[in-house]
Amino acid sequence: MSTTDIKSIRGFVDILPERSRVWSFLEETAARVFELYGFSQIRTPVLEFTDLYSRGVGETTDIVEKEMYSFTDKDGSEITLRPEGTAGVVRAFIENSLHNSPGAQKLWYSGEMFRHERPQKGRMRGFHQIGAEFFGSDAASEDCEIIAMLWHFFTEAGISDGLEIEINSMGTPDDRDTFKNALSQFLSPLQENLCDNCARRARKNPLRVFDCKNPDCAALIENAPVMSEFLSAENARHFEDVKERLTALSVPFVVNEKIVRGLDYYTRTVFEVKAAKGLGAQNAVAAGGRYDLLVEKFGGSPTPATGFAIGVERAALLLEGSKNESGKEAEVFVGWIGEVCFNSAFALCATLRGRGVKTRIEHSASGIKGQMKKADKSGARIMVIIGPDEMKKSVVKIRDMKTGDEKELPEKGAAEYISNSVKSGGNS
Repeated sequence: MSTTDIKSIRGFVDILPERSRVWSFLEETAARVFELYGFSQIRTPVLEFTDLYSRGVGETTDIVEKEMYSFTDKDGSEITLRPEGTAGVVRAFIENSLHNSPGAQKLWYSGEMFRHERPQKGRMRGFHQIGAEFFGSDAASEDCEIIAMLWHFFTEAGISDGLEIEINSMGTPDDRDTFKNALSQFLSPLQENLCDNCARRARKNPLRVFDCKNPDCAALIENAPVMSEFLSAENARHFEDVKERLTALSVPFVVNEKIVRGLDYYTRTVFEVKAAKGLGAQNAVAAGGRYDLLVEKFGGSPTPATGFAIGVERAALLLEGSKNESGKEAEVFVGWIGEVCFNSAFALCATLRGRGVKTRIEHSASGIKGQMKKADKSGARIMVIIGPDEMKKSVVKIRDMKTGDEKELPEKGAAEYISNSVKSGGNS
């Protein structure tokens, strides 16, 4: 293979510096917001035994049937690249006896997942998620806290406009079995008119027909039974509590009874956060729900839990389409004229960076007009100019890159003024 033939694998992309800054902002926002709610970060392996997902996610789900990257290891073990984050966190929760720690366990993670899907906008074969898992309580308030935290993240990231939280209840296994039987009877005479995927799903796992994006199938199942008709009185009350508490927290939501989620471990509350525009057909930017039986299913002590995952690629697309300036390369660009001025400019950069200001400087000599173009491209709000005239007067010139206004400041105290201006969002 020649060097010209070396390319990335289809469905796997490089995150270049400009986009990487957006991703870093999302991860930093998640860390900051989640910490406010008492969540601690956990890091789990990319590789797990295949059985973890076939048992946990469900053997008849699309993920396990068609999408997992699995292989036989050299020792004969069946290994899988993780297709989602929850199962691995639950495995770590049990294996490391985290259930013995006092109080509820609140964990969050960030990492790459892998599914062999058809690549399209917002959906790659190698994709990234930021997720959170809350172990220890079956109270409706726990569901509300984790949904409120998710909404807080989107608000803090500046991308909540145009997003909508949709919620539903999947009940418990007895409710769901009754619902599945009723849905199977409804779908039976329709199978010849359903798409191939839905016809297969109707036979093996009828709840999955609600995931279909085919408008013809959507029309056929418009009047299908819904889960709310089969909830026990206890589970119906739980869902009412969720709605009441979310309303009390001023978290916006709508009920969508067609949400069933694509993983078999969910019980009771499930939810999705969808974008009205900007993501095409793959408009779910986050999703999650309660999974009260999964810990016990994996061999742990009975432990109720709830959680969610955010699609980083999709959140990044929303952020890039917004007016949020988080992905900018620099906040301040320091320009210099002539080699004699470089050391002063370089020292100012170091001082500003020490104050937490993203600062850029050109290391090779170039004209001030060229540096201004680079400052504009970097996204910097302020450009500092240090030339021979400024050095003679012991001042620096600062330029507002939006308005073009310029002013001189005494060299002493300039770093403090500039950093305060950046943090306050202004330049005066």
